[in-house]
Amino acid sequence: MAEIDLSLVQRYLRQTILPNFGLEGQQRLGSSKVLVVGAGGLGSATLPYLAAGGVGTIGVIDFDEVSESNLHRQVIHTPEFLKQPKTTSAKSYLNKLNPKVEIITFNQELTSDNAQKIFKDFDLVIDGSDNFETKYLVNDVCAKLQIPDVWAALNQFDGRVSVFDAKQGPCYRCVFPEAPPKGSVPSCAEAGVLGSLCGVIGNLQGLEAIKILVGLGEPLIGRLMIFDALNSQWETITIQKDPLCEKH
Repeated sequence: MAEIDLSLVQRYLRQTILPNFGLEGQQRLGSSKVLVVGAGGLGSATLPYLAAGGVGTIGVIDFDEVSESNLHRQVIHTPEFLKQPKTTSAKSYLNKLNPKVEIITFNQELTSDNAQKIFKDFDLVIDGSDNFETKYLVNDVCAKLQIPDVWAALNQFDGRVSVFDAKQGPCYRCVFPEAPPKGSVPSCAEAGVLGSLCGVIGNLQGLEAIKILVGLGEPLIGRLMIFDALNSQWETITIQKDPLCEKH
């Protein structure tokens, strides 16, 4: 395990004094490699806390450019980066936030041809994508490589989050075997999404990732949390492995 940079002890002090965290937990974060799929609403919320918390290597994959309609929820992007790649904007923001963290960017679309090659170098994947095709691809590759998939989805005023880890519990396909028919579920661009909801759910993804990497508490493996933002209500559903799922 990598030694923590003594010059950073003060920076991480409020974490390292936590019960069951300590310098060992900080060293685990510093040795960890996390890939965030998507630098949009969810990614914008989870990426800063991964970097600020001291995750040693953070990968960001996104092939989109920053547009004005992103700015109400994708808070790591600023007007100066309009029409530039989101990966460029994200790297700039995170480098300023914590220069000690290594940021690796993939300014490309995630496909079945490149996903395994990219994922294999990371300990954990955070799925901040906004379409079913990518979510199933992330799940399938994570299940094959036996790495956790910290998943989330948003729809207008509702958010959902879980951890799919094929080694210990169900995967995404165990719960949602197939994607809904194309066009049956409106996209974010069509239905809209409350900007601050991205912060709530994306931050929860970051929290789950840090818990897994450090070995704290009970991650959301086998549980699906649903947040109703309009009524400020949480619901937790127990989910099970499907014995017929081909990804296990």
